[in-house]
Amino acid sequence: LFIGLLIKLDSPGPIIHRRRVMGKNGREFYAFKYRTMYTNGDEILSKYPNLKEELEQNHKLKGDPRITHVGKFLRQYSLDELPQLLNVLKREMSVVGPRMITVSEMKMYQKWGTNLHTVNPGLTGLWQVSGRSNTSYEERVRLDMEYIRTWTIWSDLYILWLTIPAVLKKDGAY
Repeated sequence: LFIGLLIKLDSPGPIIHRRRVMGKNGREFYAFKYRTMYTNGDEILSKYPNLKEELEQNHKLKGDPRITHVGKFLRQYSLDELPQLLNVLKREMSVVGPRMITVSEMKMYQKWGTNLHTVNPGLTGLWQVSGRSNTSYEERVRLDMEYIRTWTIWSDLYILWLTIPAVLKKDGAY
């Protein structure tokens, strides 16, 4: 409730953002997040053509002008991901797993896309504890494939353990 109030006081728009992503067996679902961007994000981004190109290439932007003040704080501490616990309860996501991706991102996975459909995406995962957004897109894909290929319950527990300092350090969180 407190986070929802902060979001509402910071900027107009909904509290929860729904993002259409791919899940296990290629099933699409809406992943929930706290809204961290202004609702007119496309309009804001159109003023920065160089950033738009970077976004298309990396699917992440450092210093994104669309992010609200509260949104920046929520992202730094990964608090924007808390609503995804509902996706976990609905069995659309796991606590640990590969990154969730959109249908349009699937082409970047090329031949490895089929592997991605064998597991649920996770709230945290190997790429999050390996540098978060400071990693290249290709490195994120490689880390997701490594996670799927070498999965054990012990590796999930280890990733959960590493998630705590990764979140607290805020390194790569934007």
